[in-house]
Amino acid sequence: MRSKVQAFISRESLLREGDKVLVACSGGSDSVALLSVLSSLGFDCVAAHMNFSLRDEESDRDEAFVRHLCEKLCIPLEIKKVDANKYAAEKSLSIEMAARELRYEWFEDLRENLHLQAIAVGHHMDDDIETFFLNLFRGSGPKGLAGIPVKNGYVVRPLLCVSRQEIQDYLVHQHLDF
Repeated sequence: MRSKVQAFISRESLLREGDKVLVACSGGSDSVALLSVLSSLGFDCVAAHMNFSLRDEESDRDEAFVRHLCEKLCIPLEIKKVDANKYAAEKSLSIEMAARELRYEWFEDLRENLHLQAIAVGHHMDDDIETFFLNLFRGSGPKGLAGIPVKNGYVVRPLLCVSRQEIQDYLVHQHLDF
């Protein structure tokens, strides 16, 4: 998987050698694999974990897991705890949209303040296929049917070339929990 992601990054011009990259890390399989792969490819990674306070103790356990993972991988970590429900109510947004706004606004602030070249997120091939079909059933036009963009401003998606199963296999091979 590592070589496949490396070739995809090069082919799509997502990152350059020596780039400092903010890696969104929820603690789920996709983000753990992303952090591991980018770090192993030599990118200077900083992980970012946002605790949305949506699942009480479980959210705090996710945060502790990511903290431990980053210590194990020797990767600097930025953490922010927010009240996503409160934000959603104040802005009249769904919880999903509120979390997205909070997350991407913070990621961009970190990118600027830490002088990073990119923000890497863990969307993969299966996410792209699901997005295509969701948009198709909603009646989207050509833009919606294009799926998830590989690059959108500073946001890059290096795992769009791999499937969920490849990510799972990689994590098993690397002995990484999520």
